Amino acid sequence: MSASLPRHVWLEREHEHQARADALTAAHRERASRREKHPVWDFLFTYYSYKPAQLRRWHPGAGVELEDAPERRSWRWYTEGSTPEGVTPDAALFAHEKSDLAGLIERMLRRTASRPGQFGCFGLHEWAMVYRADEHRHAVALRLGQAGTDRVVEAHDLRCTHFDAFRFFTPDAVPRNRSPLTRDDQSLFEQPGCLHAGMDLYKWALKLGPLVPGELLLDAFELARDIRLLDMQAAPYDLSAWDVVPVPIETAEGKAEYVRQQRGFAERGTRLRVDLLDAWLGTPVAAHV
Repeated sequence: MSASLPRHVWLEREHEHQARADALTAAHRERASRREKHPVWDFLFTYYSYKPAQLRRWHPGAGVELEDAPERRSWRWYTEGSTPEGVTPDAALFAHEKSDLAGLIERMLRRTASRPGQFGCFGLHEWAMVYRADEHRHAVALRLGQAGTDRVVEAHDLRCTHFDAFRFFTPDAVPRNRSPLTRDDQSLFEQPGCLHAGMDLYKWALKLGPLVPGELLLDAFELARDIRLLDMQAAPYDLSAWDVVPVPIETAEGKAEYVRQQRGFAERGTRLRVDLLDAWLGTPVAAHV
């Protein structure tokens, strides 16, 4: 449904959004000012290569007109509105200029939201990334040592469904995965139980730019942040120097805790996918986890 926001209303929402974004990125910006690295949280700004300033930029979402907003007339994917100096984020213009990207994002959101979640992977993708490896992506010791880590991988069935995690598997780990994954088949395997599929909602929201309300963008960032912590708690690394308490998925208790949190994130992610599609295209999907 289209809507129109008077200038004083959308300016207030913009200010509230900026304050929330600043609070979410404050610790990272402080570390960056000291050139201090963090093995957990830097991922949100390096793998997802978006700067804190991009999180601060508020948009109303597709079809929502901003009244008296001449400063946004030149912003990408905004078109002239129905009121004097009014502008509106235009989903049709985005689809015209970025048809391949729009198609990819819609497929990923719809197909993932429509599938049941799978909860038997236990976060072993991070273990598969160091399996039988002399060098590791993170310069951090392994909790169980190399031999102990390798034994955990060998004692489990690898069930990764996310290509952007699978592509970092070591060569010895690749054939151990239940399904071979490729970039072209990504939308065929993506499912809402996957932690990385949940984190990627932040990426899709940012790529959609002004078509996504700022509030949903920050919801997606918060979900990615929360998932990232579990991802590293369940990883094989010893992160005690950063006060990260492990979720030891090599034990029955650790597996149960991982799945408990994983289900919660899957529910949040599925609701967010539906909200993103509704805000962008006005076409929600039926979803289940």
